[in-house]
Amino acid sequence: MKILAIESSCDETSAAVVENGQDVLSNVVSTQIDIHKQFGGVFPEVASRLHVEKINFVIKESLEKADVTFDDIDAIAVTEGPGLVGSLHVGVTAAKSLAWALDKPLIPVHHIAGHIYANKLSGTLDFPLLSLVVSGGHTELIYMESDYHFEIIGKTQDDAVGEAYDKVARLLGLSYPGGPVIDKMAQQGKANYILPKVKTENPLDFSFSGLKSAVRQLTLREERNERPVIVEDVAYAFQHAAVNELVTRVKLALASYDVKTLALAGGVAANSEVRKQMNELKDTYPELNILQPPLWACMDQAAMIGLAAFTAFEKGARATCELTAQSNKQLQSY
Repeated sequence: MKILAIESSCDETSAAVVENGQDVLSNVVSTQIDIHKQFGGVFPEVASRLHVEKINFVIKESLEKADVTFDDIDAIAVTEGPGLVGSLHVGVTAAKSLAWALDKPLIPVHHIAGHIYANKLSGTLDFPLLSLVVSGGHTELIYMESDYHFEIIGKTQDDAVGEAYDKVARLLGLSYPGGPVIDKMAQQGKANYILPKVKTENPLDFSFSGLKSAVRQLTLREERNERPVIVEDVAYAFQHAAVNELVTRVKLALASYDVKTLALAGGVAANSEVRKQMNELKDTYPELNILQPPLWACMDQAAMIGLAAFTAFEKGARATCELTAQSNKQLQSY
């Protein structure tokens, strides 16, 4: 079964052809990062307009790279949400148009489901499964008792971890996106500053707003005392504090839920410290199947949508041409 998948939830326009929910025949991504850098973040109106300009080209190129035609495609899959509503509408409209014109099934896919199923590129998803979802818009612990069955057991109470990285980078006068920049600088820094630990009412929930504020207070304190702010050391302190919050809650979840697989998902899954500490959990949990997507699959792209769509299709997920973009779409189990 060949699925043509489309992803346009934020600032990447992407199309991919995925066969049997396993083999990525093509994955074309048009990124807008360089354009949004001048705004210090994603500008929604600009993002949606750029999706309109690029969507036909990435679909055409994905078919060419997979060496297939529309006649070879068995179904169309698309991200229906969550994300920027204007951006989502471009992908959803393209997918609905193709499904109608080609008389092919239309498969709606949740963006986070795509990130989780990107781990199929690294190994087998053995259930029950626990996924740590970390991105610019999401920070969640998701328990999956079985295939395509999602239960959110922990979530951020304020900022997502990727959002916190961007805000801290802005505080430090660094460029957008903040995640890769702070990750690189943290590797050059040392333990010179201490940031507070975060407490939440639900021990599995996350909070990063206070950590961001603590960085601000730290820099102001150094300036008041006429001491130079060592940016690399601040980056080191923030990264280790943020990752510690993530790993601590993963350990708490593993103590409460009997799982076979721990899967990392989302853009922040590319962070070197997150990947390192997740791998180190193998020492404590030797029987645990720990999966991390390839670095290229951590970013938003359509291959992950095609990987998730195959299972969603098997479970009965279908959409009609009444499908619409949903910026706050909740995860739906089948």
